[in-house]
Amino acid sequence: MKVSIPVDAGNRTLIDGTLPKTMLAFVEQHRPEGSYFVAEGGQRTGYFFFDLKDPTSIPTVAEPFFTKLNASIELTPAMNLEDMKVGVERVFKK
Repeated sequence: MKVSIPVDAGNRTLIDGTLPKTMLAFVEQHRPEGSYFVAEGGQRTGYFFFDLKDPTSIPTVAEPFFTKLNASIELTPAMNLEDMKVGVERVFKK
């Protein structure tokens, strides 16, 4: 998941403590395998790699970033090696 925070909202929420609290709450709840933070396109941006087991959890994941940080998010499904092996086997299983 990519989280991009507009500069004004990022400045405000960094100063009032909302930004770090929101990021840490996400990390504590979803335990991403990796979390990386960059400046991209002039915005504070975080990349989180985590297991979203149920798509109905998307609002739980996204809403704190939307409502507290005015952020935009991109969720991109991905497979690990084992998932890919299972998927390929299903395609070619006869």
